[in-house]
Amino acid sequence: MTHRFLKRLVLWGMVAGLFGPMPGCGRPGADATRDTNSQAFQDATGQSDAAHSADHSGWWCVEHGVPEKDCTLCSAQAAARFREQGDWCEEHNRAESQCFICDPARAEKFIKLYEAKFGQKPPAPTE
Repeated sequence: MTHRFLKRLVLWGMVAGLFGPMPGCGRPGADATRDTNSQAFQDATGQSDAAHSADHSGWWCVEHGVPEKDCTLCSAQAAARFREQGDWCEEHNRAESQCFICDPARAEKFIKLYEAKFGQKPPAPTE
């Protein structure tokens, strides 16, 4: 059992090493290190992330109307996490639960999160 535990520990350490230091939404320098060729960073119009210029240092992603840590359009780490969970809209290349194109009513969940934290409605997504 100890050998099995050590194998898992090493595996998880390697996974954490691959994904841990990657910047994304809410981290200084995130824009400079994004992979702009990745499909994870293309919006529904096919525009690459290089065109995005909003500030990603706060709790809320103003561009996409979700919390920064969960923004699958700005964070490769978040995109990978949502894909692994099977929560992905292939047509619009974002988490299905964040695809307001397929179902605009999905935004309500995120609006309520913002209201609970700040006591007011969030700014409208810019993209």
